[in-house]
Amino acid sequence: MADSHPRVLTLSPKELLVLELLREQDSYGLQLVAASAGRLKRGTVYVTLGRMEEKGYITSKLEAAPSGVGGLPRRIYAATPLGRRMFAAWTSGAKQLVPEVGR
Repeated sequence: MADSHPRVLTLSPKELLVLELLREQDSYGLQLVAASAGRLKRGTVYVTLGRMEEKGYITSKLEAAPSGVGGLPRRIYAATPLGRRMFAAWTSGAKQLVPEVGR
């Protein structure tokens, strides 16, 4: 039996951080880890990214491997319009509830 309740959109602290980092530029997972200054870990970033993609907050595409250097293709992540709206709504709400957030 299908659930008749609408899906509640949630945003964890890690998801919020990922959306914040993706506001500046599309990135691959290890770029996000490096840009997070230790707040994201290599062991959990891809789990978080997968969950966010399922929720529709981000999209990803496979980028070809760098030519001449070897290596594997990389998955590039970008925020979706829904992800950007969720980030804006959360940060706007946080500023109203906790004025120190806006400083």
